[in-house]
Amino acid sequence: MTTVAPTAAGIAAVLRRLYLVRFGFALVWAVLLFASASTLGPLSVSLLVLYPLFDVAAAVLDARSSRAASLYVNIAISSLAAIGLAVASSDGIPAVLRVWGVWAIVSGLVQLVVGASRRRLGGQWAMIISGAISTVAGTSFVLQAAQDGASLRSLAGYALLGGIFFLVSALRLGRTAGGR
Repeated sequence: MTTVAPTAAGIAAVLRRLYLVRFGFALVWAVLLFASASTLGPLSVSLLVLYPLFDVAAAVLDARSSRAASLYVNIAISSLAAIGLAVASSDGIPAVLRVWGVWAIVSGLVQLVVGASRRRLGGQWAMIISGAISTVAGTSFVLQAAQDGASLRSLAGYALLGGIFFLVSALRLGRTAGGR
């Protein structure tokens, strides 16, 4: 069996499509969470668990196309986050914010590493900045958990901003992917 190494243009094309899907998902998810963020009801809990599961699926697709071993760390982290969020949702919004915050910090650091390793593909500066912002935002979520009146609305804004970074990267990757 012969294995063909992925080309930069091939990886860029796959990433571009994946990043566009991630942008669309983040946009819809953020709107739905913002609308249901006042309480931890069935919709908001489902959305909270769905987000890291979507991240797992995206990382699996990314890892298959690019063979980036560091993405397997992200798959494990996001899988644990989905479980953690399901459990934390029974303890209230502050517990959810703490779990989400830790996930954002760790996955942001992974995103920084992956983005830096892919600089040659182009369009990765947005992923690097997004990873850095994720670590800062994660810290903010942990701190928000200690405040009275903690809300899930900040998570909607975080997801929307992350989606915008995916859109920027997708547009920039269009050059490397040959405009496909």
